[in-house]
Amino acid sequence: MSARVILLNDSVHNFQIPPRAPGRELYYVVMRKLQIIESDYFDLEYVDKEGIRCWLDHDKTLSKQFGSCKDLIFSLGVKFYTPHPNLLEEEYTRYLFALQIKKDIVNGFLPCNDNTSALLASYLVQMEIGDFLEEEYHDHGYLKTLKILHNPSDNMLMKVMEYHKTHIGLSPAEAEFHLLDTARKVELYGIRMHPAKDHEGLPLNLAVAHMGIIVFQHATKINTFSWAKIRKLSFKRKKFLIKLHPEGYGYYKDTVEFYFESRDECKNFWKKCIEHHAFFRCQAVKKAQRRKTRVVSKGSSFRYSGRTQKQLIEYVRENCTRRP
Repeated sequence: MSARVILLNDSVHNFQIPPRAPGRELYYVVMRKLQIIESDYFDLEYVDKEGIRCWLDHDKTLSKQFGSCKDLIFSLGVKFYTPHPNLLEEEYTRYLFALQIKKDIVNGFLPCNDNTSALLASYLVQMEIGDFLEEEYHDHGYLKTLKILHNPSDNMLMKVMEYHKTHIGLSPAEAEFHLLDTARKVELYGIRMHPAKDHEGLPLNLAVAHMGIIVFQHATKINTFSWAKIRKLSFKRKKFLIKLHPEGYGYYKDTVEFYFESRDECKNFWKKCIEHHAFFRCQAVKKAQRRKTRVVSKGSSFRYSGRTQKQLIEYVRENCTRRP
């Protein structure tokens, strides 16, 4: 079975993998190829037959996930967006995060006001071409060949140029850090919207992030269910349920229901929630016994099988020499 993987710099690598191999074998081959030490932040994403964007299941075999399909296409991407770049131990990991933020900006996944957009883009420029050269860059034309904005206009490129002038002396690594530190403060940082409806049929968007589950009406945040508030997550067909701790949160009921267009979309979002909860909230995940965490629905055998953020940070600090 052939797997094409589109990397964060848009290059493409081909991998051969046995159809009966579990997804983790392909994942490990890619991580070894790219020498990514803090690998648990990343994963392989694909689009299924229904057009739903899914992460590779590490425990299921490739043949069970993709049937007889011989040519698989994946995109390497950031799965867990860290709340702060200081938590990333390796400069190489920060570089890959910066490439992901660039993709998010260019693809319109990180909308923000014009000043913030221009500042983010200016750090990308500093990363790619270095210092502003007054004798060479007479106007903003030098920016037109760079992919740094979702909808670049002359006015926005002028703003980017003005910010770029202030970054003289910043190394690419320093520009990457400033890019990530600015991006993490944007409300929609790391957010992927999942269309759903509430119990009254009102269209909403759900998203999961490091702090919990967020509810949007269009692009406006209207509610956040932090992991501390949540007692259990489950789904039944198209219905996604958040069961809350009854005490102390002032919410008018202890179970909140949302409805997706299909069972697959509902389960896909539930799986992403389970993984985010385990990665950011849990101290450790025991792989051998595969016990259910207290937020996991009884109706599914799906578990998060990687390291938690705490385990990953401790592993890198204790076992790895930082690479330039």
